[in-house]
Amino acid sequence: MVSALAATWGIAALATGGVILRPWRLPEAIWAVAGAALLVLAGLLSPADAMRGVAKGTDVYLFLIGMMLLAEVACREGLFDWLAAHAANLARGSAVRLFTLIYLVGTVVTVFMSNDATAVVLTPAVAAAARAAKAEKPLPYLLICAFIANAASFVLPISNPANLVIYGSHMPPLLEWLPRYSVPSLLSIVATYLLLRVTQRPMLRQAIAAEVEVPVLSLSGRVAGSGIIVTAGVLMTASALGWQLGLPTCVAALATAASVVLLERRAPLDILRDISWGVLPLVAGLFVLVEALDRTGVIGLLSTALRAGGSWSLRDTAWANGVVIAFASNIMNNLPAGLIAGKAIQAAQSPPLVTGAALIGVDLGPNLSVTGSLATILWLSALRREGLRVSEISFLKIGLLVMPLALVLAIAALVLGG
Repeated sequence: MVSALAATWGIAALATGGVILRPWRLPEAIWAVAGAALLVLAGLLSPADAMRGVAKGTDVYLFLIGMMLLAEVACREGLFDWLAAHAANLARGSAVRLFTLIYLVGTVVTVFMSNDATAVVLTPAVAAAARAAKAEKPLPYLLICAFIANAASFVLPISNPANLVIYGSHMPPLLEWLPRYSVPSLLSIVATYLLLRVTQRPMLRQAIAAEVEVPVLSLSGRVAGSGIIVTAGVLMTASALGWQLGLPTCVAALATAASVVLLERRAPLDILRDISWGVLPLVAGLFVLVEALDRTGVIGLLSTALRAGGSWSLRDTAWANGVVIAFASNIMNNLPAGLIAGKAIQAAQSPPLVTGAALIGVDLGPNLSVTGSLATILWLSALRREGLRVSEISFLKIGLLVMPLALVLAIAALVLGG
């Protein structure tokens, strides 16, 4: 029994390490899938249990497919180039003004369309904006897409799929959510902006173009833009009704893509071919790893610890829960960390203060490292498609300055208002 537990945790640790470190520059998905397959082949997890783990991610897969499809259609139809030119002109030659403008847009996209949408949809638009503004150093603007995707991801329940994982079927109503998370979210967003701007100050002294020619937006480009707006409305409606977000998002994206395909009279495969499909097996592999860890009894141990801590000191337990989960998310990615934390919290029937601190840790903690969250992994994938790279060390140096203070302020606001 002990050896089986050790083997399960060992395989999960190696697979997660492969996802984070990407040895030999192999895609993240290979390590997650290899770890899941090894668990089954070694007899540590039955094929039926592995399939159950995969099935638990269905809503996430549908959500990601919808967002990636929207991003690909918008990119192909020139919507991002059109928006980028307008953004560059609004900046009027100021690198700092462009930085602030992109940060505000990133906040809005994250709040109303989720952090994964910011990574998938906004990153190519920001890359286009940097090119349009003739910015020699585009990194400060691209970093915004990664950091705001996590910093603003607990403004609304739909701002991060991890929120649904933490609360499960016990999601608070919107009128209860907003008073609880408004101040922590505001502090997180403002602190991340100020600290990120300080770290990028030398590069924000660069000159950018004051006036950029705005390309003509085609009818299909306008349809793509309308599709994104409709999808945001669908997400808000689905959240208000308590529905899962994956299927509505995917349906809205498919309708947008179909409209564009019919207008342009092009083959659908042209759009589907360039989507980063490797994200889906990565997520599926992580769900299988969590399923295996769940069967080692870790959920029971964590729920017992949460109950004991809550009976001793609720505020101390909330602080410990939020901080530990924040850093654990960078060790094992916030998707499996959130799945484990969510199950433990639900089993322990933890009070709102402890649950809220865990949610902040899962959402904001991943701003420390490049593989802390699925959104940041999607961001890295989007960067690679643009021919750009950010090293793990350079991101970590920025994350060490930006994340801890934002995390402390957000949890403190939650605890003091709790």
